[in-house]
Amino acid sequence: MAELTFTPVIGIEIHIRLKSDSKLFCSCSTNTDAPANTNICPVCMGLPGSLPRLNHRVVEQGMLAGFALNCGIRPKSLFFRKSYFYPDLPKGHQVSQCDLPITTSGYIEVHDAEGNLKKIRVHHLHLEEDVGSLHHSASDGRLEGADTSYVDYNRSGTPLAEIVSEPDVSSAKEAVEYVTTLRRRVIYSGASDVELEKGMMRFDANVSMKCSDGRWGKKVEVKNMNSFKALERAIEFEIKRQKKMMLNGEEVKQETRHWNDAKGITSASRIKEFYRKFIVEPDLPPLYITQEWIDEMRAKMPEMPDVRANRYVKEWGIAQEVADVLTDDKNLADYFEACVKAGANPVRGANWVKTEVLRVLNEKQIKISDFTIKPEVLASLVSKVDDKKLSTTQGKEVFDYMIENKIGIDEAVKALGITEGGVGGNVLGEIIQAVIKANPDVIEEIKSGKDKKGKKLKFLQGLVMKETKGQAKPQEVAQAIEEALK
Repeated sequence: MAELTFTPVIGIEIHIRLKSDSKLFCSCSTNTDAPANTNICPVCMGLPGSLPRLNHRVVEQGMLAGFALNCGIRPKSLFFRKSYFYPDLPKGHQVSQCDLPITTSGYIEVHDAEGNLKKIRVHHLHLEEDVGSLHHSASDGRLEGADTSYVDYNRSGTPLAEIVSEPDVSSAKEAVEYVTTLRRRVIYSGASDVELEKGMMRFDANVSMKCSDGRWGKKVEVKNMNSFKALERAIEFEIKRQKKMMLNGEEVKQETRHWNDAKGITSASRIKEFYRKFIVEPDLPPLYITQEWIDEMRAKMPEMPDVRANRYVKEWGIAQEVADVLTDDKNLADYFEACVKAGANPVRGANWVKTEVLRVLNEKQIKISDFTIKPEVLASLVSKVDDKKLSTTQGKEVFDYMIENKIGIDEAVKALGITEGGVGGNVLGEIIQAVIKANPDVIEEIKSGKDKKGKKLKFLQGLVMKETKGQAKPQEVAQAIEEALK
C-alpha cells in the first residue's frame, strides 16, 4: 500500500489599518495611543440616534490598496452590519462590506518550493471598521490567567482593509512570502504604513489538509498571530497537528483556534458558526465610484517593489538579493535611483547603499530621509573609488568621516590626509628606502634566502602600506620593494 501524502491548503485573511487621521464613519482621531476611551463619540460607540458618514479619504486608500493587489474596483459596493456580541464591539455589530466589496479579485506572485513564480489569488479587498482593544490584568498581558479585562474603544471605528486570499498557499514559508510581499506593495501604494509594531497589520490563517486517499480535513481558522515568525510557526504546528489526526483516523473539527506563541501551540477557541448574520447597513447609502475617480487614483500608483527589483536585475545587472533589499523600502529605492541618476555605477552604487548606507541607518536607528549624505554626494564618492582616485578602504574612511563631522568629500579627504590617486613614484620610492633602512635584519634574512615562504617580504609590504596610510597600490608596492632589494 502506497504511503499516504498530505497537501496543506491554506488561505490567509489580513487586516490592514488604512492611512487616515479620522475614523471610517466619524471625525474622531485614529490616534490609538491616546488615553483610554478619549477618542470616541456617539457614532463610533453606536449610541442611539447617531448617524455614520463615510470617510472619502478611506475610500481612496482602499482603491490604492486594491490596485497594489492587482484588483479591479467595483462601480457600486455596499456596507453591511455583521452581528457579534463581544465586549470590544460597542454597537453589537461591525460595519463591513461583505457580499459586495469595493474590489473585484486580484493576485500576488510568490515563489514556490522550487523557486518558480506562483500566483496567489486575492478573492477581494473590502473596507470595514475596527473593534476596540481588550487589556487583560495578567502580568504578561494575555487573556490566559487574567482575573480582569478592560476595554479601550479608541481603536473602535478606525478604518481597515480586509484582504481575503483564495486557498492557494501550500506551505508556511509561502504564507510568509505572500504576507511580506503584500505588505510591501500596500506600503508602496501609500494606502498604509503597515507598521507591525503598532498593530497596523493582523492576519488569520485558514488551514486544512488534503490526503492522497481522497480525504479532506475540515478548515481550521488560526488567530492571534502578530508577526511573520508567529504566522510561520503557527501554520507549521497546525499542519503537523492535522496530519497526525488524519493518520490516526480522527476527525479534524471546523473551529477557530488560538495561537499561543510562548508555548508554540494552537488551542481550541470556539466552534465555527455557520448561520448568516449580515444585513445591509440602513444608515449608509451604496458607495458609487465613477470611472473618472478610478482613473485619477490609478494615476497615483507608483511602480511596485517586485517590479522595480526585477528592473534593477534586468536593466542594471544588480543581484536579485541586493535588488530585493533596496526595494524593501520605497524611500531607500528612491535614494539609490537618485545616486544612479547623479552618475554612480548602478552595481557599485547598489552595493554601497546596501552595505554602508544601511549600516549607518541601522546603527543610528534613523530613516533614509534623515541620512546626512545626499545621493549626488554619495554618487561622487562612489565614482572616485571607481576611477581609482580613492581606494575602497579610503572611500569608506571618507564616508564615515563625512557622517561623523557632517562635511563634504573634499574636506574629509583633506582632514584624513589622503592623496587622491594614491601614493606612487618618487614618494613611494622614498618611503620604501626608509622602511628598508629601518629593518636591516629583515633585509639580511630575505637576501640570505631564508625567507622561503615570503613572510618577511609581506612584512615589509605591510609596513609600507601603513606608512602610505593605505594610499599605495599593493601590487605596485610589492614590485617596487623587489626592485629596491635587487
